Amino acid sequence: MQNDKLRPLSRGGPHSAQSSAGFSRRDFFRTSAFGAVAGVLSGLSISDFAHAENSSSARTLLKGGTIVTMDPKLGDFVEGDVLIQGSRIAAVGRGLPAGDAKVISVANMIVSPGFIDTHRHLWAGQLRNSSPHGTEYLDLRDKCGPVYRPEDAYIGDTLSILSALDAGITTILDWSHIQNTPEHTDAVIHALQNGGIRAVFGYGWPMPGSIPWWENKQTRFPFDIRRLRKQYFASDDQLLTLALGATSINSAAGWYQTNTDKVRQEWDVAREVGARITVHTSGRGDIQAFSKQIKMGPDTTYVHCRHLSDEEFKLIADSGGTVSLCCSLDTLQGRAIPPIQQSLDHGIRPSLSVDEEMDAPNDMFTQMRLALTLQRGFLGDHEAKPEATFKKLVQVDQDSAPPDKFISARDALDFVTVQGARANGLLDKTGSLTPGKEADIVLLRKDRINVMPINDPVGAIVLAMDTGNVDSVFVGGVPRKLNGQLVGVDLKRVADDAIKSREYLLAKAKLPDPMAVKN
Repeated sequence: MQNDKLRPLSRGGPHSAQSSAGFSRRDFFRTSAFGAVAGVLSGLSISDFAHAENSSSARTLLKGGTIVTMDPKLGDFVEGDVLIQGSRIAAVGRGLPAGDAKVISVANMIVSPGFIDTHRHLWAGQLRNSSPHGTEYLDLRDKCGPVYRPEDAYIGDTLSILSALDAGITTILDWSHIQNTPEHTDAVIHALQNGGIRAVFGYGWPMPGSIPWWENKQTRFPFDIRRLRKQYFASDDQLLTLALGATSINSAAGWYQTNTDKVRQEWDVAREVGARITVHTSGRGDIQAFSKQIKMGPDTTYVHCRHLSDEEFKLIADSGGTVSLCCSLDTLQGRAIPPIQQSLDHGIRPSLSVDEEMDAPNDMFTQMRLALTLQRGFLGDHEAKPEATFKKLVQVDQDSAPPDKFISARDALDFVTVQGARANGLLDKTGSLTPGKEADIVLLRKDRINVMPINDPVGAIVLAMDTGNVDSVFVGGVPRKLNGQLVGVDLKRVADDAIKSREYLLAKAKLPDPMAVKN
């Protein structure tokens, strides 16, 4: 088996090996990051892509796959090719001439845009699966968050980034409300740089989230965003871009109502440095009250949007704002049915997001299927029983349901590709297999028993596939997963460090560790 020596996975700058906190970064990524990857499944080899490293002119032709472009002008191809030049998609079509390109057969694959998650708290990766009843997560977050060290934030982010890549997610917004100190901020940014994923760093408030930032004496939020722009985000032409995670628009907390001046400072400094804004919101009347104090605009993504009135959705639509809905988390926690139909009724095509992994699955296949299920169930229940509050799905006669309003599998895929790119401010770079965009691509196996034979490619992706179908993942043309394996990642070390971090956090927070061996 060949072991090509290529550049390290890290895309960080000269400070990426060590944070300003001075802790020694664990070597999650092998020095030879693109080490040998067996061609057992698809036959892809890392040597197939070696020629493309550090070359903007190197060309790779993915040949003979089923192409789902998510670009209505291009359409899809039962059998087609994708030409990659450097980091970008050069052409999509059938029978493309290879020329000097490296030709790679992908006949057993669906070639799709990478999936996009518009809101996830990556820092809590080592606490994943720890709220099986949907009720423990707040206690875990509020007790563990304050005792996080910068290295814990780095480890949590790294674990979440790698699991996202493994699931075919090529772009993610890291809603990072763990900014306890500037050292935490630097550690998280370095994790995002080193992880190789396209990401938006959502610079959020410190933990615990129950205390507003203006009462926290250690944090520099939100004004440290000026330093971040200069130090890490001087260019927008990179994998990592910048957003501000603003104080929640939520009357239950009441902060934005009683401290409007403080919250206005967040939005002002974000717009001063040209950063997008992402904000949680829930509660009828909150957006209406907020809109009278702070200017809404197309630079903002509203997360959750539970219980908003029609007037408030209209305010978002009229401002050009975007929406991120959390189908699994909001439903599993019994908070509300995500307002998919309400968004659509106001001309807003939503994006989807995982939120956090303590009690939610970490892949977009689940989010897409839930979006389909919940929207169709809501329509059936609402049309048959207008007075229902939709506390549960109910079976209705087929002639009572409005199938003309049902979203389709393609709609669900649109939510996690095109609309995800739009909400992250990256539609010009990613979200579809459009020539000129970055080559953020996922190869999905169509010869596994869960989908074969393929009758409708988009239907197969949304209705039947899971993370086991994710064979290979490319971000900006660089392979991050091949043949079902993450490229150049020491998974044992990642696991060891995640376990040690979890044990430290639970002990420091005086919480029981369910995985502790009892004598």
